[in-house]
Amino acid sequence: MCCLSHSCVVCVSPEEERRVRANDREYNEKFQYASNCIVTSKYNVITFLPVNLFEQFQEVANTYFLFLLILQLIPQISSLSWFTTIVPLVLVLSITAVKDATDDYVSKEKWMNVRVGDIIKLENNQFVAADLLLLSSSEPHSLCYIETAELDGETNMKVRQSLSVTAELGDPNSLASFDGEVVCEPPNNKLDRFCGLLCWRDCKYPLSNHNMLLRGCVLRNTETCYGLVIFAGPDTKLMQNSGRTKFKRTSIDRLMNTLVLWIFGFMVCMGVILAVGNAVWEREVGSLFQSYLAWDLPVDNFLFSAFLSFWSYVIILNTVVPISLYVSVEVIRLGHSYFINWDRKMFCPQCNTAAEARTTTLNEELGQVEYIFSDKTGTLTQNIMSFSKCSINGHAYGEVIDPLGAQPKVSRLTLDFSSFNPLADPDFCYYDNGLLKSVKLGDLHSHEFFRLLSLCHTVMSEEKKEGELMYKAQSPDEGALVTAARNFGFVFRSRTPGTVTVTELGRPVTYTLLAILDFNNIRKRMSVIVRNPEGRIRLYCKGADTLLFERLHSSNNHLMNITTDHLNEYAGDGLRTLALAYRDLSEEQWEEWSERHRQADRATDCREDRLADIYEYIEQDMMLLGATAIEDKLQEGVPETIAILSLANIKIWVLTGDKQETAVNIGYSCKMLTGDMTEVFIISGNTVLSVREELREWPSVGDKQQQCPPPPGPPAPRPPSSTTLDSISGEFALVINGHSLAHALEADMEGEFVSTACVCRAVICCRVTPLQKALVVELIKKHKKAVTLAIGDGANDVSMIKTAHIGVGISGQEGIQAVLASDYSFSQFRFLQRLLLVHGRWSYLRMCRFLCYFFYKNFAFTMVHFWFGFFCGFSAQTVYDQYFITLYNIVYTSLPVLAMGIFDQDVPEQRSLEYPKLYEPGQLNLLFNKREFFICITQGIYTSVVLFFVPYAILSHGTQGTGEPLADYQTFAVTTATALVIVVSVQIALDTGYWTAINHFFVWGSVGSFFTIMLAMHSQTLFSIFPNQFHFVGSAQSTLVQPLVWLTIVLATVICIVPVLAFRFLKLDLKPQLSDTVRTICFWPHSQLSDTVRTICFWPHSQLSDTVRTICFWPHSQLSDTVRTICFWPHSQLSDTVRTISTLTELSDTVRTICFWPHSHLSDTVRTICFWPHSHLSDTVRTICF
Repeated sequence: MCCLSHSCVVCVSPEEERRVRANDREYNEKFQYASNCIVTSKYNVITFLPVNLFEQFQEVANTYFLFLLILQLIPQISSLSWFTTIVPLVLVLSITAVKDATDDYVSKEKWMNVRVGDIIKLENNQFVAADLLLLSSSEPHSLCYIETAELDGETNMKVRQSLSVTAELGDPNSLASFDGEVVCEPPNNKLDRFCGLLCWRDCKYPLSNHNMLLRGCVLRNTETCYGLVIFAGPDTKLMQNSGRTKFKRTSIDRLMNTLVLWIFGFMVCMGVILAVGNAVWEREVGSLFQSYLAWDLPVDNFLFSAFLSFWSYVIILNTVVPISLYVSVEVIRLGHSYFINWDRKMFCPQCNTAAEARTTTLNEELGQVEYIFSDKTGTLTQNIMSFSKCSINGHAYGEVIDPLGAQPKVSRLTLDFSSFNPLADPDFCYYDNGLLKSVKLGDLHSHEFFRLLSLCHTVMSEEKKEGELMYKAQSPDEGALVTAARNFGFVFRSRTPGTVTVTELGRPVTYTLLAILDFNNIRKRMSVIVRNPEGRIRLYCKGADTLLFERLHSSNNHLMNITTDHLNEYAGDGLRTLALAYRDLSEEQWEEWSERHRQADRATDCREDRLADIYEYIEQDMMLLGATAIEDKLQEGVPETIAILSLANIKIWVLTGDKQETAVNIGYSCKMLTGDMTEVFIISGNTVLSVREELREWPSVGDKQQQCPPPPGPPAPRPPSSTTLDSISGEFALVINGHSLAHALEADMEGEFVSTACVCRAVICCRVTPLQKALVVELIKKHKKAVTLAIGDGANDVSMIKTAHIGVGISGQEGIQAVLASDYSFSQFRFLQRLLLVHGRWSYLRMCRFLCYFFYKNFAFTMVHFWFGFFCGFSAQTVYDQYFITLYNIVYTSLPVLAMGIFDQDVPEQRSLEYPKLYEPGQLNLLFNKREFFICITQGIYTSVVLFFVPYAILSHGTQGTGEPLADYQTFAVTTATALVIVVSVQIALDTGYWTAINHFFVWGSVGSFFTIMLAMHSQTLFSIFPNQFHFVGSAQSTLVQPLVWLTIVLATVICIVPVLAFRFLKLDLKPQLSDTVRTICFWPHSQLSDTVRTICFWPHSQLSDTVRTICFWPHSQLSDTVRTICFWPHSQLSDTVRTISTLTELSDTVRTICFWPHSHLSDTVRTICFWPHSHLSDTVRTICF
């Protein structure tokens, strides 16, 4: 292949159909099809600067600061030099431009450039460069093997085949003379379908996805092949699927945008106040100076002076929202993302996969999640399937019964298949010898059962050595079933486009493959039609039992009832089930159906619907063979993870395509559903009315349950606003199937469904489609305004992952499509608790502390100008040296707050996992909201008042040692600036909860840099070089040697900091947060805790049920000193129900003593400590009786 040009052609208008003529560029160029040039970079050397600046100035903040810069260039307005704004602006633009250029350079890809209609040659292991129609191949039957990992993440090989009429076009001369024309669908993003016709030599041949090689595939095990370019460049299906994902913003981002607008409004109000003050001052006082201090041109009256003064103060006061805020936020988020990527505790050595933050914009949102929507297969389970049980002709196999016919054996021996079948898989495990005996004895139903499994699939077989088979299946289910058939004597050996070869009990048999009726999410079944060597035609079908049973012959009713019982039993064990059936076809039936199938296959419109109708027609009146049950074990740590997340008040919904019984069993296995629950409600109505009736019946059932005390445990989730649901107590779970969910999602019922579901501790939705998964997530986002997280591992989870606020992909057995669509990815569900409770909580905490401090320090800095305006004639004179104004946010105070925003912690990571209740402040948005914002700016305004008026009051009457007064502008400016830097540095030292060497270096280094730079700026050396730029020559040196100045700085610092310390100590003593209490516990052992700490006892989560993880506090007035000591028993000797210590307020000192006997003398049921009121016990009997 050769690159013909590097220009991309864009189609003028949307296509209705595409016409491509082979080897005729002149004809094809009339349609202006896109070339195959793909450059995913946005910039080149020439366009980078203008395009990048244009994009950056689309940000409102950047445009605002550019506007300020323009104002500063007007001498009549600006009292600051232009560099006070341009230096921070250029710095921010430069950092962002470097980041954008780096990202763009990394993502730049160049592909071979060909044109639509060209015929290209591909060789083994080569990437397919465009969407091609396969014309011929070097392999027999013109087959071609490809790997589609770039498209769907699946590494197993898939087979493609050319049309028989083009299979002979193997030499260059024949291909050069090929002039066929393809009429097909326009470009689209559907990877699994293609519809078109090849018109050649007055004949039309239908084309399907089976004839296409898509861009991104890799040619495997095929020496050469030739293809006709149908779609190129941006029109290829790969590029059509790489459209922009909806940009996700965090709730803090949205709040910050609102607050910034409020600050702008506040700044304008301050500007108006000062402008009015300027007008009044110029009219009443300034007019007296006109004779010797006239207005500067073009000012000719006090109103125009006020107008210019307004814009001058807009420039001066703009630092309430510095441009560095946005860059700092991005740097902090980038740091948090690297912490996730570097976390060794989220690395899976088995998969060699680390956690990956695929976005940097959502980290703090991880600390605010209230709802998790999870897939089941491959997410909660391992998606490693093993054949477990089966039902054949009404007989159940798989349970191992002991010789007396009682309970299933606990110890099971794996059957040895090697003596019976030399081609058996040595890794296959099965325990029921009855099924193997049935096959050996020649049971026809068992033979037909495994014959179906060996024929009805799309598995590819590789046999590198004789007898060493390797199966490559598109799904783990298929691989498990074909492997089971292999071990029971029906060995799938190989396939061609028209045949399937199977070794049946040692005898090779080749079946003619007449048709494959593909599986999809709507049909939920797959069929093949084969002809055996004797000429008999039979259809084999496997699929979901609910759909397959509807298509059985009426004579199967009795067998269907027995099989249904078996299926329910298997589903109750958490197994994945499929039903199997067959149908014999006569030659006439086959010929008739085959012709109808050919006509539907050639249709250019509604082809998919026509084929579906044809498939439906033939899949009728089938005979039931039995059912399979496949085991998919839970991943490691899933029950513990769900239990801990539930304690963090995170509600978990499972959305699965499995049947109800399977999903419910998995719910119990992973502790989503527990026996302590008050009720598990099942919604299974098939009509709108029945679903509505079941939803409305739910509260009345809950009212009946209310009479019974709820099981011990954590508080029930907060109920919705409905007064009926408010009165429900206890813990509930809801299970709803796909049919009922479709009705519940209708507009007139969705509110009722959400209200009911959100009262439940757990919700399981069964038999749901990918679209329904996304709709459920959207429903919660719409009605609950809560942060949602969706987690899944397969392509059917992509819509759900993209819809949720946060999408998490599991890199498992179903490819990487979910990972590619996600915001975060890792390999095990159990890592989710660390992602949320550690990284998410810390990110939220750090961002909130960063924002609170950032707004505080800038209000403290800026508002000093406001107070100064009342003492400088509202002349827009600045308090500080202009270099201090420039460097305050980018040097003196930037690094300490960045260090706090990146490294800060309130409690160690282990405590975050031990006490999940620490997660709740993020869900309730307690750490940064409008109230916290107003507290921060109030503190900042208070600090500015102190920093201005304390130096003003002291220095206005102060004198130097020589008797000279200190009341000059430059001394006041240096004193105020020094006090400001010290105060904000002390404040961040108080705000920092976790000190590292970096924090120390940045905090104290920033203070040191302030003095170093200020002394340099005020030095005689710089003044002699730039006399017009450095006006504060010698000011720092003369000011900082005055004891009165340092007394002023210390006094201002004390007045600013002492109220903050007092408030925090009072809050810690009177209303401590859980994190404060946990920090206290980290430092004292239990035996050394005083009564004031009220000893909080924690048990390891792994050893306790959910009901005892509540932290209990006892008031002093109700407990004597003796009872305040909490004693612990070894967890292994106590049942879950007796770990709660109950106390009453009516006990005398004698009875308040808790006595403990050696555990060997007490059974689990009597370890509860009981207290009786005084009126029921005499003095002698007040001892605790058991």
